[in-house]
Amino acid sequence: MDQIDRKILALYQLDTRRIAESIGAEVGLSAAAVQRRLKRLRADRIIGSEVAVLDNKAIGVPITCIVSISLAASAAHIDRFKRQMRTKPEVQQCYHVTGSTDLILVVTAESMEAYGAFAREGFETSQVARYETHVVLDRVKVGLSFPVPLGESAGPVTAATRAQ
Repeated sequence: MDQIDRKILALYQLDTRRIAESIGAEVGLSAAAVQRRLKRLRADRIIGSEVAVLDNKAIGVPITCIVSISLAASAAHIDRFKRQMRTKPEVQQCYHVTGSTDLILVVTAESMEAYGAFAREGFETSQVARYETHVVLDRVKVGLSFPVPLGESAGPVTAATRAQ
């Protein structure tokens, strides 16, 4: 992956509907060259997926919870728990972390009652020693984009640096 690939990724992750011609104008390539590079980046799984970001309240899933989980278990139990969380549609994100907890989850629900049922089923088991739920009051920033390092002299391209 070269510097141009990195510039393309930095721009593309901010808006996947942006046309290749527009990206090409910023990175100095033709639209066809940008399309070829994007195709290769997908094939190489550098672009993992391209998704729509939905308004959770508009679709009827207004509750978001950040959950920290401590497991009373071995590495095998952690692996099993991670596999279980991958299958749960309510779990948007799951991170195995360092520190006083083992995992951090982002969980969505239609209501607090629905979250309570999900928590009882998923977290009140013998393998979970403790869990703590933080209910999100305000979604201040939501996204999966991150600064793409372009090299020492150029610095990363972000939404903020593009606006300059």
